[in-house]
Amino acid sequence: MLRTLRFRIPTAGPFIKSHRFASTLTFIETSKDGSVVSSSLNALTAAQQLGNPIHAVILGSQASAAANALKSSVKCEKLAKILVSNNVGFDHYLPEKVAPVLARLLQNEEYSHFVAASSTVGKSNLPRLGALLDLQPISDITKIVDAKTFVRPIYAGNAIATVECSQPKKLISVRASAFEPIAQGSTDSALIEEVQGLEPESSIDIKWEGETLVKSERPDLGSASIVVAGGRALKDKETFDKILVPLADALHAGIGATRAAVDNGFCDNSLQVGQTGKVVAPDLYIAVGVSGAIQHLAGMKDSKVIVAINNDPEAPIFKVADYGLEGDVYEIVPELTQKLKEVQN
Repeated sequence: MLRTLRFRIPTAGPFIKSHRFASTLTFIETSKDGSVVSSSLNALTAAQQLGNPIHAVILGSQASAAANALKSSVKCEKLAKILVSNNVGFDHYLPEKVAPVLARLLQNEEYSHFVAASSTVGKSNLPRLGALLDLQPISDITKIVDAKTFVRPIYAGNAIATVECSQPKKLISVRASAFEPIAQGSTDSALIEEVQGLEPESSIDIKWEGETLVKSERPDLGSASIVVAGGRALKDKETFDKILVPLADALHAGIGATRAAVDNGFCDNSLQVGQTGKVVAPDLYIAVGVSGAIQHLAGMKDSKVIVAINNDPEAPIFKVADYGLEGDVYEIVPELTQKLKEVQN
């Protein structure tokens, strides 16, 4: 049974003044080529719902390009200013370097709220930011009730908490799938301002060594409108690819997986959906051989339409599915794939 709880975060931290004309500082994440990461567009929607003027902050060598792209591609009535720093030291968003800079910006009394997407970058920076400012963050919110009251899931989504925060500055991360991306258009009135003296700083001797990325032409799992996910029932990597890849190709879908599938080496951990993976809410989610463990459901149960294919009639996934196909995935999925291809031809 889903329970609703209410909590109150008392006033804390060194801030004793409030600014009558409060603003919201919103962190905008960008990719290497300077394009705005999709989850930041959802965070911008949440920031606009707070009702304050928005100051977006973009860091990294492509910051100015990203700021111009943001200004010309979104229609955000509350976006008043875009703060940029083109310092290459912010590339890769090392939290030891980014969080202290955000903390410096938030020392300005003008800011009453800080908003970031609940992405890997957001999750890395928000707790550090809270520690630096001696404030309690409110993570992974799914709804804004008012400027100081927020809704967020807890206990792997089994309970919903309404959190009232009386702190003078609210530090918020946003579950992207719970908010629509900001509308497309342009925001000509927004000013782009390069902040002088905004340089990476860290008391820890840390540097970027490198990364190993999984390249794919498929839609990004976090923003795909259709997701096909596989579970432990697919036995091994060869079977996982043989069953899921043709179906995903036919649907132009992203591919996801349960933690068990990832732990057993069926696919890369970047495809994991669930409490310890990515949270998705596509228009269509097809669960193939997924039992429906609570940790996995926490990452996909907000999908608009859920289709479950499983040979176990008692599988928990059927309780949240809109449509269920009980049977052998090795027979059903290839037949479904073939039918889709015939329709498309």
